[in-house]
Amino acid sequence: GLGSGSGGSGLGSGSGSVASPSASSSKGSTRGSGGGVKEKSTDKYAVLQALRAEVDKAKAALDLKEVDYDATMKIKLSVAKRCFEATREHFLSSPEFDTFLTENRSWLKPYAVFCSLRDVFGTAEHWRWGALSASCATETVARLSTPGSEVYASVALHYYIQYHLHAQLSDAAAHARRKGVVLKGDLPIGVDKASVDTWMHPDLFRMNTSTGAPPDDFDPNGQNWGFPTYDWDNMAKDGYGWWRARMKHLERYFSAMRIDHVLGFFRIWELPASAKLGCLGRFRPSVPIRRHELDCRGLWFVDRLCEPHITGQLLQEFCGERAAEAAARFMEETGREHSAGSGATSVTFRFRDEFSTESGLLSSDVFRVREGSPDWLVAETFAMRKGLVALMHNVCLLRDPDDPDAFYPRIEMEKTASFQDLEEWARHALSWLYGDYFFDRQDSLWRENARRTLPALTSATGQLICGEDLGMVPACVEGVMEELGILGLRIQRMPHEGGEFGQPAGYPYATVCSPSCHDTTTTRAWYEADGGRRARYAKQVLGMTGDGRLASSFPPPAAYRKEVVGGGSGSVRPGSSGRPGGRSGSADGSASGAGGGGGGKSI
Repeated sequence: GLGSGSGGSGLGSGSGSVASPSASSSKGSTRGSGGGVKEKSTDKYAVLQALRAEVDKAKAALDLKEVDYDATMKIKLSVAKRCFEATREHFLSSPEFDTFLTENRSWLKPYAVFCSLRDVFGTAEHWRWGALSASCATETVARLSTPGSEVYASVALHYYIQYHLHAQLSDAAAHARRKGVVLKGDLPIGVDKASVDTWMHPDLFRMNTSTGAPPDDFDPNGQNWGFPTYDWDNMAKDGYGWWRARMKHLERYFSAMRIDHVLGFFRIWELPASAKLGCLGRFRPSVPIRRHELDCRGLWFVDRLCEPHITGQLLQEFCGERAAEAAARFMEETGREHSAGSGATSVTFRFRDEFSTESGLLSSDVFRVREGSPDWLVAETFAMRKGLVALMHNVCLLRDPDDPDAFYPRIEMEKTASFQDLEEWARHALSWLYGDYFFDRQDSLWRENARRTLPALTSATGQLICGEDLGMVPACVEGVMEELGILGLRIQRMPHEGGEFGQPAGYPYATVCSPSCHDTTTTRAWYEADGGRRARYAKQVLGMTGDGRLASSFPPPAAYRKEVVGGGSGSVRPGSSGRPGGRSGSADGSASGAGGGGGGKSI
């Protein structure tokens, strides 16, 4: 924040302030009691005082109901840059910065050079950087991180920002430990395609793909996060060094760690680069449906199963009054006819080449509505877009781009019109293959994939590890997580066991339970949004009576468990009271004892 408290990134006197150069030295400065540096130069002091006034003004202007991220980042970076210029000589020559650079050069130099080139080129898409793209990233970093290079001033600025972020987070973590508070970090499952990681290590990523999640009750089109999937075989060559380095670095600040989308270490939902939504994906790794499996069931019409099934009747159904326009603009006739069950036939269509992918279709100018357009036009355009996307998703099988004999069932295949228009025997055959693909044949492969990847993370750290195991959870996940000592996650409003609300008393002991998470609204917002749901929750979960008092059926727990936090990150010494010894956690199933110094207990 722009505040002045301990660990803040503003101009205040607290420890870790952005205004502060790194430490006192023989170059004419003395350290204040709050961790800041008082420059002897009157001019520099005046600059910093002026910046303090600017920050106070910005704080007032940006104190809005909703965060204006662009404006906040703009003022923060502007202030940080001027702080750096006012203290640059002292900062770059300080022993504290020299130590920081030495200990972090493996990631700090590439990151600082990447940020500088991103600003020079006006884009982080490094594949557009010509001679400075990923193929020569190592040499580029070595040259441009050298003092005196053409971008060194920008590189040094990013050193400065990262140094202070490190100092502030370190101070906050130390303060938390002194107070007996455990900080839990978050390890994202993916990295952005336009990132320093993919620039420096392109061999570790499948850059022609994206990561996401299949359709569910929350999003019928699925999710496309835009991250490239991992090349696990290449990562294994050095013992998953990229992952181990991330975990060791995070251990500096956190005593517990949440692994985002831990299911991705079993299998990941992979989408082609042309996808914009999350529907037309498949799990990687996975055992595909082979062509001979289709042949032996009489499913020889592979093109019919893999291409969007579009008839005149379906065009009318999905696009309504604009069906003729949709056909004229986006389609061409296939030359084949479709025979309906009644014996009637109809013309079939396919998307024109330029609209045959989600990227091509959704970037069409047809869907760009001018500002001020009437509501009816906006509604009609949106409806046509929605209808065409549904037609594009109207397939039963997906082809493997690298293996002409491998196929994958489209998620929720049985809900498609393409499936429903098949003869009964074909529907039965495809349904069997669908169930076998998603629920039977993958178990051994996914279990072994997790067993070879997750230990690289858990063995690299002493942190207490929690895996976010939400969504479409394979049967093998629970056993592998228990085997590796990884806690699970339960969000009460996203119940695993069915029903409207989860019941924490029934959760497995080795789970972290919470009423909300980063994928949901806040607990208060959720509780206040729906009066009927609030009443059901109060009665079913909290055991409250009509007058709002706790029912007699909701007594306090019969026993308590005491957790004693020992020294060292992640270490826990269970007590003997209450529940018998076992994995770290409180009596209600929540994670409680991650170390990191300082004794403590949870009840």
